[in-house]
Amino acid sequence: MKYHIEKNSVQETLIIPLFGRMICSEHYPELFSDPSADRICSMLDYDFSEKRKLMESQAGLFGALEVAQRQYDLAWEVRDYLRQHPCAAVVNLGCGLDDTFSKVDNGKCLGYNIDMPDVISLRNDLLPPGEREKNLAFDLNDESWMDEIDASGGAVFFASGVFYYFETEAVRALLRKMAARFPGGVLAFDCCNRRGARMMTKTWLKGAGISDVSALFSLDEPKQLENWSQDFASVRTKSYMRGYRDIYPKVNPFHKLMIHFCDSLVKMVIVQITFSGKGEASCDH
Repeated sequence: MKYHIEKNSVQETLIIPLFGRMICSEHYPELFSDPSADRICSMLDYDFSEKRKLMESQAGLFGALEVAQRQYDLAWEVRDYLRQHPCAAVVNLGCGLDDTFSKVDNGKCLGYNIDMPDVISLRNDLLPPGEREKNLAFDLNDESWMDEIDASGGAVFFASGVFYYFETEAVRALLRKMAARFPGGVLAFDCCNRRGARMMTKTWLKGAGISDVSALFSLDEPKQLENWSQDFASVRTKSYMRGYRDIYPKVNPFHKLMIHFCDSLVKMVIVQITFSGKGEASCDH
């Protein structure tokens, strides 16, 4: 069965990072391998020819590198937390069609994938939850999703390309509630500065119907997050493209230039926030 994806729809925005990871796997197999992206794309009733033409350009291929590296970075953060908390809840905020849990699953942790009901409906068909995994249909701003999380073994949260769609005050409110609710937990997410947010409105966000840059979340100085909540134990950042493994030597000169641009001018980083408190550390679930 093929699942139809309408052009210029929210569902179409979900397949862009998925297709990007597939393209990256094809062009950089020594850096990325994502057979599940290829499998899911093959299940879709969607003409990828135009997307492929754009994404296999030099600029488009760098976009594919970005989305693949982002998944690598956030998976690294999850694995790092699971080393000390093997039975933790792994919570994918605004999951779309991301399958990070299957890539980090250590056989003991719990997986939660949270997104809007229409997204979860599609996800249940294309990425049905596995053992110890749940797909949850919630608006992230509805804090009742937190009631569904078994954090008895700890909790690690991540958001991939999600907070750009939120107003700053909404992000602040969400993070404060999470920190108070899940002591000892960790949150990792990607962000950029205001210049980067402006660029997004001219590229892929335009296709999502977002044109008001003032409504986008961005951080010119991520350290400012330290003052958001007394329940934040620490805030640190790493380079998006070079902080977790340095792909710089393995890409062409144009992509090297783009990596430098991302680091120096739009400040693309992964932010990791550790919540205060010890939390739980049980494997009784």
